[in-house]
Amino acid sequence: MSGLTTHVLDTMHGRPAAGMSLRLLRGTETLVATVTNLDGRVDKPLLTGAALKAGGYRLEFDVGEYFRDMGVPLPEPSFLETVIVDFSVAEPDSHYHVPLLVSPFAYSTYRGS
Repeated sequence: MSGLTTHVLDTMHGRPAAGMSLRLLRGTETLVATVTNLDGRVDKPLLTGAALKAGGYRLEFDVGEYFRDMGVPLPEPSFLETVIVDFSVAEPDSHYHVPLLVSPFAYSTYRGS
C-alpha cells in the first residue's frame, strides 16, 4: 500500500503530541493542513495511492504553539517555532512514514515503516 503518514511524539512529556497543527506542502502548494489526534497521528494518511508522486515534499509542524498550549514556559522567541522536514519520495508505490520526536529544544526524524 502506497501512501504518506506521520506521527508526532512529545519527548518532553513522554507521550503522543495530541493537538499539534501541521501542514504538508509540495512546492508552494499546501496539500494538507491538519491536527494530530490523541495518538499523535492524523486521522487518515496525508496522501494515498496516485496522490503520492515522486519528488520533494515539506512537512511543517507547529511545535512552539503546541508547547505553549501545553503550558510549557518558552523563551521569546522560542528556540523551535516551526519544525520543517524536507524530504523526497523516490518510490511513489511505497509507503513513507515520517515520524517526528520533539521537545522545545530538539527534534529528530527518520523514514519509518
